[in-house]
Amino acid sequence: MAADGARRVALLFLLLCGAAARHASAGDGALLNGNFEYPPNKSQMNGTTVTGEHAIPYWRITGLVEYIDSGKSLGPGDMVLPVPEGVHALRLGNGASVRQQLSVTRGAYYSVTFSASRTCAQAEWLNLSVVPIGGDEAATPASDIPIQTVYSASGWDSYAWAFRAERGIVTFIIHHGDEGVDDPACGPIVDAVAIKKLRAPGDTGGGGGNLLRNGDFEEGPYIIPGTACGVLVPPMDEDDVSPLPGWMVMSYSKVAKYVDAAHYAVPGGARAVELVVGSEVALVQEVDTVPGAACRMEFSVGDARDGCVACAPELPPMRVVAAATGAQGTVTVEYPSRGTGGHMRGKLEFTAQGNRTRVVLYSSGYHTMADTTGTLCGPVVDDVSLVCACKPPPTRRLLRR
Repeated sequence: MAADGARRVALLFLLLCGAAARHASAGDGALLNGNFEYPPNKSQMNGTTVTGEHAIPYWRITGLVEYIDSGKSLGPGDMVLPVPEGVHALRLGNGASVRQQLSVTRGAYYSVTFSASRTCAQAEWLNLSVVPIGGDEAATPASDIPIQTVYSASGWDSYAWAFRAERGIVTFIIHHGDEGVDDPACGPIVDAVAIKKLRAPGDTGGGGGNLLRNGDFEEGPYIIPGTACGVLVPPMDEDDVSPLPGWMVMSYSKVAKYVDAAHYAVPGGARAVELVVGSEVALVQEVDTVPGAACRMEFSVGDARDGCVACAPELPPMRVVAAATGAQGTVTVEYPSRGTGGHMRGKLEFTAQGNRTRVVLYSSGYHTMADTTGTLCGPVVDDVSLVCACKPPPTRRLLRR
């Protein structure tokens, strides 16, 4: 019996190793072993350190990578954190990376969701990239995701990042850089890696004359089932692919939070965006307009029913500011949140000044939840529309002879 059990374990290990050599099909949901619950073989471990490049099923690692258990401290001064999904996760040391090959649709857009937490007091960044098989890794654009600020009381946050597939098989990489690292032994923990195929930005029009794409925020990154903290959308350059098709998140190092109706109050539909860091981040979109056209921008402002209170005498109300290129000033919507849900509409009317108009939404105040944890929160925005009506050409008077 013991020999049969040993053979079954060995067979399972061989099957896992064999499967790791295949390309994972990038359907919506977790990547293969995306929560790292399939462990390395003990022969490829030195304490918590993974010593084999292919030791973690379906993944390839480089540098110092540790396989950790939930709730255990990794050393003096380290924070003790629960793992967001399952009981295992990876810690990436100085210059370490973890990667997986994916089978994708060439030319399609994808968003990757992953959970991360810092373990030291120093600033932490993760570098995400996708390398086409056969391509030059050094020439592939990559994005730095700041994870220094903690946005949830648990210490874990879920982040989103997006890319356009240049080939049918790509390598997805999460890398912990070594620039400006004070302690080489420090490094963030990553877990719960998932992917979602996005509609192209041009396929997310609002209809009804709405010039904005994805104004209802229904198209966005994958939210892991059971995750109650939303997904953070980090800042991006204007040329980056956005996890929120149609929208850019403009900031230096702060984020916007993508929330769902299963865990938050959403003004309309199933998804919305919570502006959690005041004026340090803005939602931005540019559209084609006709100079001289009369335009009306409308949007909903509310609270997420997450305990974000802004109505007591000593607390300022939530304020969302809307602006547009060429508009005569801005409009500010004040919402006295009780943290229990609800919303109201705002409106900005202006005349388009050029062929391109940029609209901006941001929160002008800073708020934290009323549970004394200091967790950042803010107003929710949703159902954003921009409708422009061209002025009819002037009529010519017929001169009587």
